[in-house]
Amino acid sequence: MEPYRIKVVEPLAFTTREEREAALKRVAYNPFELRADEVTIDLLSDSGTGAISADQLAAGMQGDESYAGSRSFYRWHEVVSELTGYPHILPAHQGRAAERILFSSLLRPGTSVLSNTHFDTTRANVELTGCTAYDLPCAEAKDLDSDFPFKGNIDLIALEQALENADQTPVAAVLMTITNNGGGGQPVSMDNLHRTAELCRRHNVPMILDAARFAENAWLVTQREPGYAHRTPRQVAEEAFRLADGCVMSAKKDGIVHIGGFIGLKDAELAERCGGLLIATEGFTTYGGLSGRDLDMMARGLLEVTEPAYLAERADIAGYLAARIREAGVDIVEPAGLHALYVNAGRLLPHIPPHQYPGTALVCELYLRGGIRSAELGSLYLGEEDEHGNPVKTAPYELVRLALPRRVYTRSHYDHVAATLADIAKNPESVHGYRVTSQSPILRHFSIKLEPVKSGD
Repeated sequence: MEPYRIKVVEPLAFTTREEREAALKRVAYNPFELRADEVTIDLLSDSGTGAISADQLAAGMQGDESYAGSRSFYRWHEVVSELTGYPHILPAHQGRAAERILFSSLLRPGTSVLSNTHFDTTRANVELTGCTAYDLPCAEAKDLDSDFPFKGNIDLIALEQALENADQTPVAAVLMTITNNGGGGQPVSMDNLHRTAELCRRHNVPMILDAARFAENAWLVTQREPGYAHRTPRQVAEEAFRLADGCVMSAKKDGIVHIGGFIGLKDAELAERCGGLLIATEGFTTYGGLSGRDLDMMARGLLEVTEPAYLAERADIAGYLAARIREAGVDIVEPAGLHALYVNAGRLLPHIPPHQYPGTALVCELYLRGGIRSAELGSLYLGEEDEHGNPVKTAPYELVRLALPRRVYTRSHYDHVAATLADIAKNPESVHGYRVTSQSPILRHFSIKLEPVKSGD
């Protein structure tokens, strides 16, 4: 059972089918544009959507709002330093701000960043520096149905080849995302991290962690990797941080806070460059765009997130929903992770071609039938079309991410999600595709406008 009791509640929004149809049409079938009070179960993201604990709220009441050198900063700094082992720690208001600052200070035009998988905003921040982002997921990641435990790993052979050919395409950094959000929420093994770190040292290339879900990765290591069953998640996390040369983190995930993040570094010179840019764009180095109460709540969240009881329940609720979805006859990326489940929309809706976005079709149908908001990770997210709407590039898989907010929904809420998927699976041919009517050249899925593709179009 949950290792907590519920102390504060808020009402859910219950809407009619007609109201949801009107809402979806109004926002041009883009779920990011829906109002929160039009959504019943919100699985769009696990970022900043978790429930804070009583201890976190109490810590926030101690927030020191001094502009420079607040007590909150030093309390937060001690927690982050002990967790990561990095001598240079800089706060930022969220993960993408930390990415922008680090990448602007570290990367140079014409170089490349290698990763197990870049997520969307990470890739955008890399490319905005004039650098190229390359994904090198392990071969096992291609089989969505296998039970290989560490599909988030980087392909070590491909990584070594890229590092050895750096005279042709210089490598500025290797970025390891734990867990691998863009790769189906799959974990990275400690063996893979150790081998990656050794390759990076050999070629004098910094290894940086995207540590947004470091605790969930650590939990899955203790459950799946030989030799780590006797370790605590905290011990595994500490080992992972110390293998790397630095990290960026969105604390809106495994900090269990609504806003916040940080950069951690070993290199003093790089940290100084980051600090200068931080001051110019985010705030002074002892607050980084955050209030004192945010820093105090983050510090407490970073302690709570590695507690085994918390992580065990997190895994249990994800496993519960995964089992219910399988019972409905719907496939997900296996094995189930913790922060999200990834539904195989391409397999559920094979009659919808990639350029009509089966993932988006399932996202819209989940909302229309159940008031459930989710996110597409398929050809809308990764694909490209020419000026006539013809596909130039499609995604390897058409997925829908059901992100699970921390300590927010109960089993009966997830029963509703599974039941809605089961209802769709009874007659999937009734679901239609979509076409693009307007889009942005950068991160188009956040602001895109679509329209339904009618039968015969």
